[in-house]
Amino acid sequence: MKALVVDDSQAMRKMVRAGLEELGIFDEIHEAADGAQALAKLREVGPVDIVLLDWYMPEMEGYECLLKIRENAAWNDVKVMMVTTENQQENVIRAVMAGANEYLMKPFTADMLGEKVRMVLGV
Repeated sequence: MKALVVDDSQAMRKMVRAGLEELGIFDEIHEAADGAQALAKLREVGPVDIVLLDWYMPEMEGYECLLKIRENAAWNDVKVMMVTTENQQENVIRAVMAGANEYLMKPFTADMLGEKVRMVLGV
């Protein structure tokens, strides 16, 4: 399985990566610092099983990246989990309506991350 962690904070990317590594289900974990880099990474490595996507980033925010992922038929099976501090109900609903499979609020524990990832991937 492959994952893509997208966050402008290197510390947050490392924390999410560590949580994913702990699960022991991923052969590859890629990283990107914003939505534009995430799309480039998806084109480079091919579809991944899950994208963990922050909302607020420079260049391209997570919501816009989510829309672009959902526009590309090659990425139809990619699961997207928003991992963010964005907690306004209208934006959570907007993300789910746009195709987010799950939503995880920061701060979170490794157990919370693992539980949501396993649920989304059905493993």
